[in-house]
Amino acid sequence: MNLLEVKNLKTFFYSDEGVNKAVNDVSFEIPSGKTVCIVGESGSGKSITAMSIMQLIDQPGKIEGGEIILEGTNLLKLSDSQMRKVRGRDVAMIFQEPMTSLNPSYTVGYQIDEALRLHHKELNKKQRFDKVVEALDLVGIPDPVEKYGEYPFKLSGGQRQRVMIAIAMACRPKLLIADEPTTALDVTIQAQVLDLMKKLQEETGTSILFITHDLGVVYQIADEVVVMYRGHIVEKASAQELFRDPRHPYTQALLHSIPTPGITPRKSRLDTVDDTVDYLSFPKEIR
Repeated sequence: MNLLEVKNLKTFFYSDEGVNKAVNDVSFEIPSGKTVCIVGESGSGKSITAMSIMQLIDQPGKIEGGEIILEGTNLLKLSDSQMRKVRGRDVAMIFQEPMTSLNPSYTVGYQIDEALRLHHKELNKKQRFDKVVEALDLVGIPDPVEKYGEYPFKLSGGQRQRVMIAIAMACRPKLLIADEPTTALDVTIQAQVLDLMKKLQEETGTSILFITHDLGVVYQIADEVVVMYRGHIVEKASAQELFRDPRHPYTQALLHSIPTPGITPRKSRLDTVDDTVDYLSFPKEIR
């Protein structure tokens, strides 16, 4: 059963120089309780797809067509006030850089509590405090009661990203969108955050839309993979199928650019995606 269906989504950006079709006729599904990864190079339309689902596209951008259906409701038909009730409660998002997403003037506890104040008005202050502490504990932050009163700059990079996950998970959303949440982290902390997200998914049943250009991350966490190139989906398959048998030339080029331990010679030049090839001229591989 699919939690979310994106159908023929088109998000364009307008300027004096013309129209940039950042997302052009994109369709995919996110099954309940599964992880779908969108991969591709920078500028392929991954983040704009996520921002379109959240309806956070600012001028000069505009969603020009398509449907975004969450459990039978087309989010594109909702008013701004209705969509604000969906954000954070049903669909939550973790952004790429926590220091630009967290407000340095407020404690981390206050910022997690903000989501509860907005979406769970039936809770009193003590109940919200308990839930915030529970959320901090859930994401593996030590001494959650003490950390409630800490400011973001006092936390490590990994802890700040865990706070971002705690904010997103505070209201137990049905869908969690993660936009390259491990890019700014070192490899050890990245592994911890990925393990945490898998653990939370197992405990809460939340579906995850994970956006990345790191195919190593995709291999670890994905159930389904969507490959984007210049605003289009060129290949869509289960993770096992994609890594075992990549069929689209662009997907093959992405996979060939990954060094293989023990096989790729040291100091050798890695393969790159050929910019002279128009990968949209090849048939799409939707499995």
